[in-house]
Amino acid sequence: MGRTVPSRSFNCKKMSSKTKNLIVRTITGVLFIAIMVSGFLRPQAMVFLFSLITGLTIWEYCSLVNELKTVTVNRFITTVAGVYFFLAVAGINSGYIQTNGVFVPYLLTIVYLFVSELYTRNENAIHDWAYTMLSQMYIALPFSMINVLAFRQAPDGDIHYYYLLPLSVFIFLWTNDTGAYCSGSLLGKHKLFPRISPAKSWEGSIGGALFVLIAAVVVGYLESQSNALSGLTIVQWLGLGLVVTVFGTWGDLVESLFKRTLGIKDCGNILPGHGGMLDRFDSSLMAIPASVVYLYTLSLC
Repeated sequence: MGRTVPSRSFNCKKMSSKTKNLIVRTITGVLFIAIMVSGFLRPQAMVFLFSLITGLTIWEYCSLVNELKTVTVNRFITTVAGVYFFLAVAGINSGYIQTNGVFVPYLLTIVYLFVSELYTRNENAIHDWAYTMLSQMYIALPFSMINVLAFRQAPDGDIHYYYLLPLSVFIFLWTNDTGAYCSGSLLGKHKLFPRISPAKSWEGSIGGALFVLIAAVVVGYLESQSNALSGLTIVQWLGLGLVVTVFGTWGDLVESLFKRTLGIKDCGNILPGHGGMLDRFDSSLMAIPASVVYLYTLSLC
């Protein structure tokens, strides 16, 4: 009798911890989605929101790689460079800036980050260069492509802000995550990529894709009832949904490989219950540029 009491107490504490974690995750998730959706409603809000996201994500990334013994990345200048690049791309695509000269300060900053290694006496300059440039290629560039989706040229030649395309990428990613989790929990048997992410299954991925296709049809239908600035048909919306699903999954796996390489579970704790910025935006870092390529390919047809 005396042994069962501690066991029950332990189980109660365990259940209480899980419940608390679920509540924290739910509240954070609802607030996150509310901020993201509201941020897309106006162009100024979208640019501000994603410049902030870009800066926080690069800062987090630099903090993680600087934990490696042979890596010393200039966190401040690397972060400023990435945010500046995002704003420069936003200015060009929105039509607010008319000259490519806006990229000159960014290029000079990149040159500085290379040349500065001559004077720092860090242990491994190649590692510093590689991890610095990875922050720009892996984070700054993909986030900057959200501007290509958001600012569209109308038939009259004017540039208009159209929130549905960039927002739909995140709607599809969130739908895929939810669908994959539900399908994988109920039906998951065959591992998708056990070496990198043992929890993912083929059944979950297929279920997530089916959920996204349904969401794509709904988005396409609703847009067809209004001013369809995207110019996409229902079939093309389905194609975009599949692109986001496939590349979003790859983005998730790439970030998982990044964490395994560093030997960490989460990239941060800025989002309670959801980890860090990279944990939350990993899928979008592949899905956003893939969507841009998909839409550009459609424009050539």
